[in-house]
Amino acid sequence: MSQWYYADSQRERHGPIEAEQLREIFRAGQIDMSTLVWREGMQQWQPLSAVSDELQLLAQATTGIDLRQDYAAIESGEALAAPVTAAEGQTFGGASAETYSPYTAPASRPQDVDAAAVQGGLVVQAGFWKRVAAYFIDYVILTVFTYIVLIPLSILGVVVGGISGNTDSAAGSIGMILTMGIGYLFIFVANMMYPAWMHSSKYQATLGKMAVGIKVVRSNGERLTLGRAVGRFFAYLLSSITLCIGFVMAAFTQRKQALHDIICDTLVVDKFAFTEHPEWQQQGLGTVTIVILSLAGLGILCLIGLLVLIGVAAAGFN
Repeated sequence: MSQWYYADSQRERHGPIEAEQLREIFRAGQIDMSTLVWREGMQQWQPLSAVSDELQLLAQATTGIDLRQDYAAIESGEALAAPVTAAEGQTFGGASAETYSPYTAPASRPQDVDAAAVQGGLVVQAGFWKRVAAYFIDYVILTVFTYIVLIPLSILGVVVGGISGNTDSAAGSIGMILTMGIGYLFIFVANMMYPAWMHSSKYQATLGKMAVGIKVVRSNGERLTLGRAVGRFFAYLLSSITLCIGFVMAAFTQRKQALHDIICDTLVVDKFAFTEHPEWQQQGLGTVTIVILSLAGLGILCLIGLLVLIGVAAAGFN
């Protein structure tokens, strides 16, 4: 018989146990239908409700409709719903208690309302290499943006110097310095606000993180405020000036936190963590991460090879 595992409310894994033991635990009320379970042969953890038939958890209903034996009536809409009582003013799926039916479509939720962080499920931490892959993607995006801003500003600086009649004059130099200063200030603000705005948005991730399937949350799963996201950027700079040791910490800390995560009480997790579908989380690197890391590694090797060739050519020229 299959050996089963389950995760409790503290996200601790238990098992292996027999199916009968799992049924007894369920009937004792120690676990419920939202509890995540797994056995050999399953591709990923599933809520107990998804395997309730296999485990024979639900007894025959004494009243109402036997949903397992009357699928035809359900599909045709001819099944009759048993009366359901509710507290005064309570509604089900947008319908009042008097008109409630189990076949009533659930009420739609406005798209601009964020879902609260769902607690109690397994949380897959984003590993070090997923974060590296996301960094490379964001680095390319910000680099392209930097050149888009700097090239026109450089041209503008030259034009301003030319208008002054002499680029070596004080007026020409001041004009170029001011132009470039404004450009670099704009780039700094963009580098700060891009991750801050994205991390505090409904996506909770930069474009790079979205590509590899991870997001940034508070330690309790909640979304970052804009203020905390800006603070995380400055803590990120602190991780940089520690010879990047602050970044490497993400490979060794228990919750895969870098220095700036620890300072700002943040986690980088799978995009389905703290949601209604924690079973959709991925444990491995994923195709996008592998491709990005391969391209980045190839680019670094090509750069090293180019530098070696330049060094050899320079030595031969001398």
